Amino acid sequence: MSVTLLDGGIGQEMVARAGDRPTPLWSTRAMMDHPGLLQGIHTDYFAAGADIATTNTYAIHRDRLAPDGLEHLFAPLHATALAEAQSARDAHGAGRIAGSIGPLAATYRPELHPDAATAVPLYAEMVRMVAPGADLVLFESVASLSHAETALAGAAAAATGLPVWLSATLDDEDGTRLRSGEAVADLLPILDGGGAAAVLANCSAPEAMPPALEVFARSGLPFGAYANGFTMITKAFLENRPTSDTLTARRDMGPEIYADHVMAWVGQGATIVGGCCETGPAHIAEIARRLREAGLHD
Repeated sequence: MSVTLLDGGIGQEMVARAGDRPTPLWSTRAMMDHPGLLQGIHTDYFAAGADIATTNTYAIHRDRLAPDGLEHLFAPLHATALAEAQSARDAHGAGRIAGSIGPLAATYRPELHPDAATAVPLYAEMVRMVAPGADLVLFESVASLSHAETALAGAAAAATGLPVWLSATLDDEDGTRLRSGEAVADLLPILDGGGAAAVLANCSAPEAMPPALEVFARSGLPFGAYANGFTMITKAFLENRPTSDTLTARRDMGPEIYADHVMAWVGQGATIVGGCCETGPAHIAEIARRLREAGLHD
């Protein structure tokens, strides 16, 4: 068995390295204000052992840009994010690029997700935006069954031919459930009918991953996980247009402890692993070291 190693957090790493006051535009603002910073982060992850660079396009949505009068930058911002990932990959000489697409409306807020008639064309548009510079499409932080259905329908409508990976965000206290409260098991027929090429869990507590992975193993698809390092998702973060400084990093999730979790997931059969928010290059380097020692990664 060979394990594909994703990178770690992109958005939080961008905000941290920029050193600016966080804004509702999150890593999009950091990318706008600090040209080249993103390429350096991708470079560091490749050097740490990552096989895949995840584009900084998670939050580049028309509905995120419009309140700041920046919707006209929708296409240019996608192009910038893709170019910085490509430059890092080219300099490294190997690796793939995952075109990240986050949720419409807000992260962790499935009740705000638009209906299919609205969501499907928007997801299709974003798939077409990332496709020219990506090797695969990665829908991240999928919080409900309807979110999964519309994301996959959007990818099908875009008809780019790229593999589509779908990554769900879980109830931190019950990994058998999505953030919406719906059963993870109910994702399986959606994945089967929607043409997903892999299924993952992301941006949830590491402790929530094992129950979801048990379910994913029944899908017949490659599966895996990449967790966040937050203490909890605060009520303030669930307000409209939150900033990342409403979240706090766990003190018990350094590279060694996080890698313990990841290797346990690999023991469950996960073949795609990495890190989400509050994990960085040091976490990926430690995972890479352990995977190499186990003969599971070059």
